[in-house]
Amino acid sequence: VQLQASGGGLVQPGGSLKLSCVASGTIFSINAMRWYRQAPGKQRDLVAAIIAGGSTNYADSVKARFTISRDAAKHTVYLQMNSLRPEDTAVYYCNADVYIGTLPLREYWGQGTLVTVSS
Repeated sequence: VQLQASGGGLVQPGGSLKLSCVASGTIFSINAMRWYRQAPGKQRDLVAAIIAGGSTNYADSVKARFTISRDAAKHTVYLQMNSLRPEDTAVYYCNADVYIGTLPLREYWGQGTLVTVSS
Protein backbone atom coordinates (compact mmCIF):
# COMPACT_ATOMS: atom_id res chain seq x y z
CA VAL A 1 0.00 0.00 0.00
CA GLN A 2 1.23 3.49 -0.87
CA LEU A 3 -0.09 6.90 0.09
CA GLN A 4 0.61 9.77 -2.29
CA ALA A 5 0.06 13.29 -0.98
CA SER A 6 -0.18 16.36 -3.18
CA GLY A 7 -1.39 19.93 -3.22
CA GLY A 8 1.19 21.74 -1.16
CA GLY A 9 2.80 24.98 -2.21
CA LEU A 10 3.42 28.61 -1.38
CA VAL A 11 0.45 30.72 -0.35
CA GLN A 12 0.04 34.16 1.17
CA PRO A 13 -1.39 34.60 4.67
CA GLY A 14 -5.17 34.42 4.52
CA GLY A 15 -5.08 32.22 1.45
CA SER A 16 -6.30 28.67 0.86
CA LEU A 17 -4.91 25.35 -0.26
CA LYS A 18 -6.42 21.91 -0.68
CA LEU A 19 -4.32 18.84 -0.02
CA SER A 20 -5.12 15.41 -1.39
CA CYS A 21 -3.85 11.97 -0.47
CA VAL A 22 -4.59 8.85 -2.48
CA ALA A 23 -4.05 5.33 -1.18
CA SER A 24 -3.26 2.60 -3.68
CA GLY A 25 -2.40 -1.07 -3.58
CA THR A 26 -4.12 -4.08 -2.03
CA ILE A 27 -6.82 -2.36 0.01
CA PHE A 28 -9.91 -4.06 1.36
CA SER A 29 -11.00 -1.07 3.39
CA ILE A 30 -9.63 1.96 5.17
CA ASN A 31 -10.65 2.84 8.70
CA ALA A 32 -9.20 6.16 9.78
CA MET A 33 -7.38 8.65 7.59
CA ARG A 34 -5.43 11.50 9.09
CA TRP A 35 -3.30 14.53 8.32
CA TYR A 36 -0.27 15.36 10.42
CA ARG A 37 2.20 18.20 10.06
CA GLN A 38 5.74 18.81 11.10
CA ALA A 39 7.30 22.25 11.21
CA PRO A 40 11.11 22.64 11.14
CA GLY A 41 12.60 21.66 14.47
CA LYS A 42 9.28 20.53 15.90
CA GLN A 43 7.53 17.23 16.46
CA ARG A 44 4.95 15.80 14.10
CA ASP A 45 1.46 16.72 15.30
CA LEU A 46 -2.01 15.52 14.37
CA VAL A 47 -3.96 18.12 12.40
CA ALA A 48 -7.20 16.33 11.54
CA ALA A 49 -8.68 12.86 11.38
CA ILE A 50 -11.71 11.22 9.79
CA ILE A 51 -12.96 7.71 10.44
CA ALA A 52 -14.96 5.39 8.24
CA GLY A 53 -18.28 6.52 9.65
CA GLY A 54 -17.47 10.13 8.83
CA SER A 55 -16.70 11.46 12.29
CA THR A 56 -13.95 14.04 12.35
CA ASN A 57 -11.71 15.71 14.87
CA TYR A 58 -9.29 18.60 14.61
CA ALA A 59 -6.41 20.15 16.45
CA ASP A 60 -7.57 23.26 18.29
CA SER A 61 -5.23 25.42 16.22
CA VAL A 62 -7.02 24.59 12.95
CA LYS A 63 -10.65 24.29 14.01
CA ALA A 64 -13.01 26.39 11.89
CA ARG A 65 -10.24 26.94 9.31
CA PHE A 66 -9.46 23.42 8.05
CA THR A 67 -11.87 20.76 6.84
CA ILE A 68 -11.02 17.10 6.38
CA SER A 69 -13.09 14.94 4.04
CA ARG A 70 -12.76 11.66 2.23
CA ASP A 71 -13.93 9.82 -0.86
CA ALA A 72 -14.07 6.22 0.31
CA ALA A 73 -14.55 4.80 -3.18
CA LYS A 74 -11.36 6.52 -4.34
CA HIS A 75 -9.41 5.80 -1.13
CA THR A 76 -8.72 9.51 -0.97
CA VAL A 77 -8.59 12.00 1.87
CA TYR A 78 -8.61 15.78 1.46
CA LEU A 79 -7.66 18.70 3.67
CA GLN A 80 -9.19 22.04 2.76
CA MET A 81 -7.15 24.75 4.45
CA ASN A 82 -8.54 28.28 4.65
CA SER A 83 -7.38 31.45 6.36
CA LEU A 84 -3.84 30.14 6.36
CA ARG A 85 -1.33 31.63 8.76
CA PRO A 86 2.48 31.64 8.74
CA GLU A 87 2.41 29.21 11.67
CA ASP A 88 0.68 26.67 9.42
CA THR A 89 3.93 26.33 7.48
CA ALA A 90 5.03 22.70 7.69
CA VAL A 91 5.38 19.44 5.84
CA TYR A 92 1.97 17.79 5.83
CA TYR A 93 1.77 14.00 5.96
CA CYS A 94 -1.22 11.77 5.37
CA ASN A 95 -1.72 8.59 7.34
CA ALA A 96 -4.19 5.73 7.10
CA ASP A 97 -5.21 2.57 8.94
CA VAL A 98 -5.73 -0.01 6.20
CA TYR A 99 -7.29 -3.46 6.17
CA ILE A 100 -5.34 -5.45 3.59
CA GLY A 101 -7.22 -8.70 4.11
CA THR A 102 -5.68 -9.83 7.37
CA LEU A 103 -5.88 -8.36 10.86
CA PRO A 104 -4.63 -6.23 12.44
CA LEU A 105 -5.11 -3.02 10.52
CA ARG A 106 -1.84 -1.65 9.25
CA GLU A 107 -0.73 1.95 9.43
CA TYR A 108 0.76 3.64 6.38
CA TRP A 109 2.29 7.07 5.81
CA GLY A 110 2.53 9.28 2.76
CA GLN A 111 5.70 11.06 1.73
CA GLY A 112 4.67 14.55 2.82
CA THR A 113 3.86 17.73 0.97
CA LEU A 114 5.29 21.12 1.91
CA VAL A 115 2.97 24.01 2.71
CA THR A 116 4.59 27.43 3.05
CA VAL A 117 2.53 30.41 4.18
CA SER A 118 4.42 33.61 3.57
CA SER A 119 4.02 37.03 2.01
